[in-house]
Amino acid sequence: MSEMRPEEEGTGSAMKIAELEDRWKRALADLDNHRKRAARDTERQRFAERARTVAEWLPVVDNLERAIEHGGADCEVLLEGVRAVRDQALELLTRLGFPRQDDVGRTFDPTRHQAVATAPDADVPEGTVVEVTRPGYGSGDAQLRPAQVVVSKGPQADGTGS
Repeated sequence: MSEMRPEEEGTGSAMKIAELEDRWKRALADLDNHRKRAARDTERQRFAERARTVAEWLPVVDNLERAIEHGGADCEVLLEGVRAVRDQALELLTRLGFPRQDDVGRTFDPTRHQAVATAPDADVPEGTVVEVTRPGYGSGDAQLRPAQVVVSKGPQADGTGS
């Protein structure tokens, strides 16, 4: 068996180091290319989702413009048209996964509600939502915004001590 001479041993190690450095640089370049490709794909998906959502809203905008065009019409007819557009928008929000919540009569929940006031109400238990000042949309982890509500603080004390 022949033994390597010291200069051959050094050359072999240098070649191995050069090969490993080359592989490392290629791996870094591949990783950088992958990151750039992933960033482009993510941005393309975000744009597509935004465009899809906006396209869903276009009929609502069209109907609002029609309502504005008929601004000189009978107020009752105009009001009926605006209500129809509102209903169309609410239906779209539901399709997009953010239904409007009807919270009157429900127990106050700080994860779903933002209390803006309290009111005495002998007809409902304390901590019950008695009025919604701004509706909430969505539910659970898919909550778009909490509802602003007025919460019952139970019956009003009359101050007479009886």
